[in-house]
Amino acid sequence: MPVSPALSMIIQRYLLREIIQPLIVVLLVLATLFTSYGAADFLSNAVNALLPANMIVQLVGLRTLIALEVLIPISLYLSVVMAFGRLYSDSEVTAMLATGLTPRRVTRAVFGLSLTAALIVAALSVIVRPWAYARSHELANVAAASLDTRNMRAGTFYVGSSGDRTIFIGQRAGPNTPGHNVFVQLRLRGIVRIIHADSVEQGPENGTRTGTMIHLTNARVYDVGPGSGGELMMSVKDLIVDLASPEVEPPEYSSVAASTRYLASSHVSADVAEFQWRLSTSWSTLLLGLLGVPLSRSRPRAQRFARMGVTILIYAAYYLLFESARTWVQNGVVPPFPGLWWVPGLLGILVIVWTFAPSVYRRWRSLRA
Repeated sequence: MPVSPALSMIIQRYLLREIIQPLIVVLLVLATLFTSYGAADFLSNAVNALLPANMIVQLVGLRTLIALEVLIPISLYLSVVMAFGRLYSDSEVTAMLATGLTPRRVTRAVFGLSLTAALIVAALSVIVRPWAYARSHELANVAAASLDTRNMRAGTFYVGSSGDRTIFIGQRAGPNTPGHNVFVQLRLRGIVRIIHADSVEQGPENGTRTGTMIHLTNARVYDVGPGSGGELMMSVKDLIVDLASPEVEPPEYSSVAASTRYLASSHVSADVAEFQWRLSTSWSTLLLGLLGVPLSRSRPRAQRFARMGVTILIYAAYYLLFESARTWVQNGVVPPFPGLWWVPGLLGILVIVWTFAPSVYRRWRSLRA
């Protein structure tokens, strides 16, 4: 007997609630772990640790925002498997089917949620991803133009992002105090300038330049390079040094920061790979959500997480294959077609086979009988 529309709606809402609750928890946990790991990895660089707190928060936040296009699909995928694993274990799916609810309506409820998540991921990949990358590159470029010595620790080499500046402070009482036994290395048009000074203090801000000014006392300056001889060039009691270039150069072109409209008309391998990646993440989200339904099938009173090991292995294999395919397209190993599309295509075939295999098998058995 078919289930009534009202009862069907109630059951579908119940299914959605059972999936959304673990989805929120899993997504929050994964996002927190990624943010914590990203912040620790970012701050492991001594130069990054000198950046203003608001800039560090922005850069770590942008990284997490970019990662959402990957975190949302896996959270949805795991949540569907976890929710239906519990429903199968508690025999709730059996009870739902006994009321006349068809597996097609169950899949339809998951499809609606997966489609919503896929649209969110599409917006993140097509719109938010390039903006976040462009903004993070802009912040990194601005940060590279200055090197604040006030919070530098003694005994640590601080190297600029482009490798053209190195600062070492031998002794220091604490932050915002003068440093002693200072070593500074600058690369200037093929010549390496080495400065050794007794002490260093942060110089006054200069409104006309973006560089960081430092005040060195009892400084000895050496130039090392073709024709310089490596001899002492000068010795001065007070020396003001600008650690950065007077202008902040615009960041170099990067496919990940380019607009989706530009990538659509580009034939460069790196641009093609990035464009196909942005379009395929939403398809991956939809297919992973649907794959969770047949993957979670189990007998009543079975362990709730009996399929979790297989679930994680399937996702790991898919993500590894997806990333490898993108690298192959970037390097020109795989042509623009099939490009990345064959990877979601394989996942789609897996969803179809896993979804309809049981019903096909039952029909085959009934025909043989």
